Amino acid sequence: MRRKLLLFLATACLWAAPLHLHAQWLTQSFALKAGWNAIYLNVDPSYATLDALVAADAANPIQEIWLWQPAPATAQFIQSPQLPSGNGSQWVSWVRATGPASQLQRAVGNAAYLVRISTNAPTYTWNLKGKPVPFRFRWTSTGLNLLGFPTPTTQPPTFESFLAPAPAFQQAAQIFYYPGGNLGATNPAPLNTPRTYSVRRGEAYWMRAGDTYNRYFGPFEVVLPGAAGVQFRDDLGQSRLRLRNLTSGNLTVSLRLLASEAPPVSQTTLVGVPPLLLRGAQNLTNLTYASSNLVVGAPANTYLLKPAGEAGSEVEIVLGLNRSLMTGAPASAYAGILRLTDSLNLAQHDLPVSAEVGSNAGLWVGAASVSQVRSYLKSYQKDSAGVNTVGANGAYVLTGVNTNLGAVARPYPLRLILHTDNTNTYLFQRLYHGLNPATNFVNATRESFLDPKQLASARRISAIHLPATPTNTFWRLTGALQAGTNLTASITLSHGDHASNPFLHTYHPDHDNLDAKFAQFLPPGFESYTVTRVIQLTITPPGNDFASLTGGGQSFTGIYDESVTFGGKGTESRRFDTRGTFTLDHLNRIRTLTTQ
Repeated sequence: MRRKLLLFLATACLWAAPLHLHAQWLTQSFALKAGWNAIYLNVDPSYATLDALVAADAANPIQEIWLWQPAPATAQFIQSPQLPSGNGSQWVSWVRATGPASQLQRAVGNAAYLVRISTNAPTYTWNLKGKPVPFRFRWTSTGLNLLGFPTPTTQPPTFESFLAPAPAFQQAAQIFYYPGGNLGATNPAPLNTPRTYSVRRGEAYWMRAGDTYNRYFGPFEVVLPGAAGVQFRDDLGQSRLRLRNLTSGNLTVSLRLLASEAPPVSQTTLVGVPPLLLRGAQNLTNLTYASSNLVVGAPANTYLLKPAGEAGSEVEIVLGLNRSLMTGAPASAYAGILRLTDSLNLAQHDLPVSAEVGSNAGLWVGAASVSQVRSYLKSYQKDSAGVNTVGANGAYVLTGVNTNLGAVARPYPLRLILHTDNTNTYLFQRLYHGLNPATNFVNATRESFLDPKQLASARRISAIHLPATPTNTFWRLTGALQAGTNLTASITLSHGDHASNPFLHTYHPDHDNLDAKFAQFLPPGFESYTVTRVIQLTITPPGNDFASLTGGGQSFTGIYDESVTFGGKGTESRRFDTRGTFTLDHLNRIRTLTTQ
């Protein structure tokens, strides 16, 4: 006779929406016996319908799939583990005979299912490819729970050894399993041999533990920033996770990076495994962090966790993404699997990790710091008394000119405003960011392109060292905005530009570019000069510290070079050079520049 058990339906987390991500792929195998089987999905196969995954394969003997989806805050009394039924129960099903008319159309991860195959069929291995999902489950202490455990794929532990770190739960646990065959008094059956029965990954069990509220699903817990695993998307460079020891003894957890399996034909092709970094120790001299590469096939990284409740029982792992090593067009997908196992061989957590090649399109704002100027220091011949020697022409005898770059007393800041659509990059004197009349955020060259009612929240960004024009002239930079490249722009100030040329003073008779009678406009070299500025930005590869390697796509640093040429009468000119450093930060990803 089946035991009388109370079922409090409070685990709605099992009925989760499928994740639609550029993700990694893993095949989970289930050994299905003739009749009924209980399985637990550690992968999410919701990319395809059950008709495509099951019915499309003529050799697949699966006839029915029932999803256990308990409703929240609803109590029901039952006599035994609940049987699959469509009459007001907590089940939804897919049936081969009804196909698209079935209530259940897609399977999701982190959920328990009953699967029936033909009673005359031999044991069938169902290989189901999906996206690995981090294990999660909410326990109810007022009834039954249908769940699986994140045990190792190979050499799984017995129930006795698996539950040993949680003695209170082990003593109170009541477990039912499905041995196969038709449903009846012995299917599901109580598990009376915990010392020899293995906790197989992917197998589901009905469980309860009296009034004991169970928090134990393995010897260690993985705390993630989100339910979808480790996602760097197309813009993040760092992510964190925590390992928490749930046992009363020391526990060593190992971390390995695995490659994703090939995705199904209908899914996004993967470029490769994300180039991941592990943050190391901090350098107390410059306050930077060291890093190490996390490589497929490399020895595992291990973490010693002290007993639960003690200092050191939790460890934070900071992961980084080296975007400088990612190739492909924007949105190209990278994916892999982080596998965590423990020294007791009780648990295996497969965490999905994914990233996309980012786009540099959008607005970049930063500053250059000019710290060197090329000087023209002349040196002269001196006599024994240290006095300059006079030549035959009556001038001092010149021995050389020092044109080396020399340090300035104080660095001079210059703002930089760039916009790129990944094809063309431009340098701006000013740019506007805000909502347009259609309530879309834009990067615009004029304030008039913004919504007049939303100007309070809009921003104008200006670079006062560049010439301002009524039409807001901007300059194209040659080269690509990416690490290891040079970008160059040439900016010309007319000798008659009263708004920007520093040699002109409109109301001073000696610097207004007019002759003595204020009647004729003078050419260059008399009262003002044509100024040509050639600005070159050399984006340097990231440094070797963790922050620099993981900052790609969010910031760039490099060398700022500028040559300033003053054009005088005819071909007369004088050139001055400056040098410094610059930084650029990615303010937004609005690809289109609004110019009209």
